[in-house]
Amino acid sequence: MAYDLIVIGGGAGGIGAARTAARRGARALLIQAGPLGGECTFSGCVPSKALIAAAARGDAFPVAMAAVHKAVDAIAATETDEIFRREGIDVLHGRATFRSPREIDVDGRRLTARRFIVATGSQPAVPPIPGLEAVAYLTNENVFELDRLPESLTVLGGGPVGCELAQAFSRLGARVTVVEALDRLLPDEEPDASRVISETFAAEGIEVWLEAKLARVEALDQTGAVRLHADRGHSVTGDRLLVAAGRRAVTTGLGLDAAGVTTNQGYVATDDHLATSARNIWAVGDVAGRLQFTHAAFEMGRIAATNALSARWRRRNFNPSWIPSVTFTAPEVARVGLTEAEASEREPTAQVAFLPTSQVDRAVTTGETQGFVKLIAGSRRLLRGTGGGRVLGATIVAARGGELIHEPALAMRTAMFTGRLAQTVHAYPTWSVAIQQTAAQFFMEVDGRRARPAR
Repeated sequence: MAYDLIVIGGGAGGIGAARTAARRGARALLIQAGPLGGECTFSGCVPSKALIAAAARGDAFPVAMAAVHKAVDAIAATETDEIFRREGIDVLHGRATFRSPREIDVDGRRLTARRFIVATGSQPAVPPIPGLEAVAYLTNENVFELDRLPESLTVLGGGPVGCELAQAFSRLGARVTVVEALDRLLPDEEPDASRVISETFAAEGIEVWLEAKLARVEALDQTGAVRLHADRGHSVTGDRLLVAAGRRAVTTGLGLDAAGVTTNQGYVATDDHLATSARNIWAVGDVAGRLQFTHAAFEMGRIAATNALSARWRRRNFNPSWIPSVTFTAPEVARVGLTEAEASEREPTAQVAFLPTSQVDRAVTTGETQGFVKLIAGSRRLLRGTGGGRVLGATIVAARGGELIHEPALAMRTAMFTGRLAQTVHAYPTWSVAIQQTAAQFFMEVDGRRARPAR
C-alpha cells in the first residue's frame, strides 16, 4: 500500500507531522516501535514534571511516584492508536528500516510512500568513562521505576535534566551531589541564571562539583552504589548514580545510507525547511539535533509535514530563535532568543534591561524573590531604535519563569515593537508586571534602572 506520507516515530514530532498531514487530506501512516507518545510522555517531560510537583508539595516518595504514574497514564490515554485512527491516521507498531528513498521495511513488511518524515527522537548519552559500563546506573528512562528513595544520589550532568531531578530528589529526602564537567551549572544559559541556581542548590543542601574530570567509576555493590573518582584524587560516592549527560540521536537500524540521508555528528542533517539530503525525506525533533524540546519537535513536525505536502516555492522555514525553553527548577529558568553575550557579538546596537525579581511586588508577596528578568532589544533594519526596536532575546529566572517567557516569545514571533511590552497594561500584582517593568527601562529610568549596552 502506498502512502502520501509515512512518519517514522510516534513522539511529539511524529504526532505533529501525522496530524498536520491528516488535516491536509493526505494518506498518512505513523510508525512507532513502542507506545505512542514517546519519550516525553513515558520518561521525559510528563513524569519529571509530576515528580517535581510532588517534591514541591512535600509528598513522601511512594506518594510522589504514584502521582508520576497517574500523570503518565492520564496523558498516555489521550495518545492511543484508536484516537489517531479516528483522526484518519493509520498506525503501525514496529521498527522501520529504509530499503531505498521510497521504500521501508517494518518487521518484514514492505511499505512505500512518496514522502517520509524521520522523527525517531533521542536517547540518553552515556559518556565513555572507564568502569561506567559495569555500573547499574540510572537515566531518565528508568529512574521513574525506582521503588524506594536512595539515601544518596549522585547526578552526572548539570544541565536541565540533571538540575531538575537533582532538586526533586533532594526535596524528596535524598542527599544529592551534582557532578558537572564544565565550570557552571546550566552552561547553555546566562551566567546570572547559573549563579542563581547554584546559590539555590547550596541553600537547599545540594552539593555541586564543577569542572569535574572523572577518571573512572567504581561499582561498590550490585544494587547500584558507586564511587566516582576524579583525576586529582577527589571522589564522591552515592547509593545510586543518575546519568544526565546529554542526548544522542536514535538512528541505529534506520538504514539512512540506503535512503541517501546524510548525518552530522550522529544527527540527521537538515536544511531550514527540515529537508534532508534525500529529496523526499524530512527529519524533525531530537533526531535532527536542533532544539531538543517537545514543543520544538511538535512545531518541526507541523512545518515538515506542510513542506512535504506543498510545492517547493511554498515551503516554510523553521526558526529556532522563536522557540522558548524552560528548565523546571525552583526558580524556573526560561529563555527565548539570544543571550546577552550572543547579542553583544551579533548586534552592535543591542541594549539590555535587567530587573531583579526582588523588585517585583508579586515575588515579594509570595516570598519567592530569587531571580531576575532580562530583556535584550536591538535595532530594526529601517526604523532602528524606534519604539524600542525589536526583542532579540529574554532570560527569566523566577518562580513562574516558564509562564512569563511567552510574552517576549510572542514579541519576537510577531516582530512587535519592544515598547508594546511596556505600553500594555498588566494586572497588578501579577508576575507578568515584571515584563512591563523591565521593558520600560528601554525608555526611562525605572527604580534607578535603565537599559544599558549589551556586553
